[in-house]
Amino acid sequence: MALPASRARAAADRGPVRRRRLRDALLFGTQRQRRSVDERLGKVVAGIVIAAVVCAGCVGWSFVAHRVIGEEREPHRAQQSHPGR
Repeated sequence: MALPASRARAAADRGPVRRRRLRDALLFGTQRQRRSVDERLGKVVAGIVIAAVVCAGCVGWSFVAHRVIGEEREPHRAQQSHPGR
């Protein structure tokens, strides 16, 4: 007697689902909350990295802007300090 298509499909899907559950049990053990802690830790680290990149960008922009403003003022100072030239 042949199984209906939906039952056959369900029977075929049991293997991968069971393997995934066994793998997760092996990796995470009985602590089901550990997975959510790992996910939260990853998000915190990603947030810190993004914040550091933004801060470095702001510091870099400030440094470049300060150097450009300093170069714009420097020729004026040179002309004012040596009026005879």
